[in-house]
Amino acid sequence: MKRKIVGLVVLSMTVVSVFAGCSKKDDKLIVGTEAGFAPYEYMEGNDVVGIDMDIAQAIADEMGKELEIKNMDFEGALLAVQNGTVDFVAAGVSVDEERQKVMDFSDDYVNSTEVVVVNSANQAVAAASDEDLAGKIIGVQQGNIADFYVEENIEAKEIKRYTKFAQAAEDLKNGKIDCIVMDQFPAEELVAGNEGLAILDGELFTDKYAIAVKKGNTELLETINGVIQKLKDEGKIEEFTANHTGK
Repeated sequence: MKRKIVGLVVLSMTVVSVFAGCSKKDDKLIVGTEAGFAPYEYMEGNDVVGIDMDIAQAIADEMGKELEIKNMDFEGALLAVQNGTVDFVAAGVSVDEERQKVMDFSDDYVNSTEVVVVNSANQAVAAASDEDLAGKIIGVQQGNIADFYVEENIEAKEIKRYTKFAQAAEDLKNGKIDCIVMDQFPAEELVAGNEGLAILDGELFTDKYAIAVKKGNTELLETINGVIQKLKDEGKIEEFTANHTGK
C-alpha cells in the first residue's frame, strides 16, 4: 500500500512538473533574429536591441508574454521558425515567393532601400545599377533578399556570401570584393564604423520587410498584424526608427 501511495505521489509531482514546464513555456514568446543588421537588430552590451526588437516587444506585450530573443544566423532564424524552435522571426525579412511556400508573413511594416557600398580608395563600381555591377565581385548577406536579387538580375563575376556584414566590410577594405549590396540603414551604420567605405548615390532596388511565422499559424499572424497596424496608426514605427538612427 505504501508503495502505491509513493508511486501516486511521484506521479502527481511529475504531472505538476510537466504542467509547470508547459506553463512556463507558454508564458514566453520567442523571436529569432540576427543581431548584425543595425538599426533593425544589433548588440548593445549584452542585449539585442533595434527597431525589430521594439516591434517584437510590442507583440509580446499585447499577448501578455515575456519576450525571449534568440540571436542566430539569418538563415538559421528562418529555419527555426519553420520547425517551431522560435515563434516568429523579426530580422529585416523580405517576402518572396520561395519563402512564402514554407512560412507565412505579416503585413509589411517598413520600406527599405537597397544600396551599394564601396571602398572609396579603390572604387571598383561607378554607380548603383545592374549594368555597373556586372562583372564585379559582389558581397551580400547569405539568404538576404540582396543575395537573391544579385543572383537573379546581375551578371556578377562572383557573389560572395557572408553571415555577418562585418566580415564583408573587412573583405571590401582589403580589396577582396568590389562592393556590398545591402539595406540603406545598416549600410549607413557599416560605413560609419568603417573608415574608407562609402555608399554610392542612388538606390539599386526597393524592398519591404515583414515578420515571419510558422506556416499555418494564423492565430499568431492575426495578432502580429493587429499590433503592426496599431504601431503604424500611432506613429510608433517611425518613433522606433528615430530612436535607433537619430533620424
